[in-house]
Amino acid sequence: MKRPRALAELIDETLQPVLAAQGFTSSDIVASWPELVGEKLAEKSEPVKINWPRKPASKTEAEPATLVVRVESAFALDLQHLSPILIERVNARYGWKAIGKILLKQGPVSKTAPYRPLPPPSPEYMDKAQDAVGSLNNPALEEALIRLGAGILARKDPRP
Repeated sequence: MKRPRALAELIDETLQPVLAAQGFTSSDIVASWPELVGEKLAEKSEPVKINWPRKPASKTEAEPATLVVRVESAFALDLQHLSPILIERVNARYGWKAIGKILLKQGPVSKTAPYRPLPPPSPEYMDKAQDAVGSLNNPALEEALIRLGAGILARKDPRP
């Protein structure tokens, strides 16, 4: 019997063909871009692809790749100055010297709304959800269901 899987477990599996076509071995760099460069630069830049060398430099050590980053022109200088730090952060994430240099391409960056977590539901909704869920033998499951129910009730409420 298969167990339920978290969405995070499915991201690499689902996006792998698209990411592989751009040279990414996984979604690590794409998903953690804001963490790697900071929120301000993440809004103005995005990793485009990784150019891997055609043949290894030696049999003992692989030649590092080039990370191609699209950046809005006003922020290119900032990212250029941060390139050595960014290379260190990416390589630390991978655990080996995967990236040797960064190539900046100036151009428009796709605009996505930054993630903003919803405020916690009011006590009124928590009480209604508690009544609907009742008492369960598993406290963690009970708490999760109450939070889920309260969130659903809050979204359905037409009041601002």
